[in-house]
Amino acid sequence: MRAELFGPEHIAYIVISTILGCAYLLLAKKYAKTEKAQSRALKILAFLLFVAVMTNRLSQVYRYEEVRWYLIIPDSFCGMTSLVLALAVLFGKRDNNVLHFVWLLGIFGGISTVIYATFVDQGPTIFYLPTISGLVHHSLSAITVVALFMFRQIDVTYKKWYCTFFGFTAYMTVGAFLMHTFPMSDAFHIAEPLLSDTPLTAWVMAPMYAVAYGIILLGFEMAKRKKAKK
Repeated sequence: MRAELFGPEHIAYIVISTILGCAYLLLAKKYAKTEKAQSRALKILAFLLFVAVMTNRLSQVYRYEEVRWYLIIPDSFCGMTSLVLALAVLFGKRDNNVLHFVWLLGIFGGISTVIYATFVDQGPTIFYLPTISGLVHHSLSAITVVALFMFRQIDVTYKKWYCTFFGFTAYMTVGAFLMHTFPMSDAFHIAEPLLSDTPLTAWVMAPMYAVAYGIILLGFEMAKRKKAKK
């Protein structure tokens, strides 16, 4: 018997994690009034995110009969984004370039994956370590991005469009390295689609993402201009 997508445990996780995430954000907004306090609240999230994603990676390392140390390196968009986002918040300055690449992946990938978590059937319960750590780091990724905007730690602008290009290139480079160096058939969906029986490999998703991101940037820019006119 295995845990099920949209089964009782999965639904309970979605509800509870949403409540806890909202509660943290509301409390942080209410009590973190100074820049120092806001930075501390954000870094707490980033630290928890780092712990969650590294726990997930270690669970993958020891998941099989033989120890596969190379799996400590995230081989998916969401896993790498959680790691990069955590490090960018912990060690980067406000509005650093890395944030401009990972924020959309962090919130979209985090929310969509928690809701449609195709990996929940890895074990008999969602508390199977690879499963629960995966759910937690996706949740924390989305919550961290919301906190970035709430504390105005990122100013989304079309002028930073190049961050996405360089970030995607870096991901593909890591993916190609993993596939070439270790016995991995795929990384970052370079060879295999995101959803089976679809053409959604990284090369198909990249232009789709670029168009969607361009529309989002246009929306931010229009909102800024409208606000400036008032």
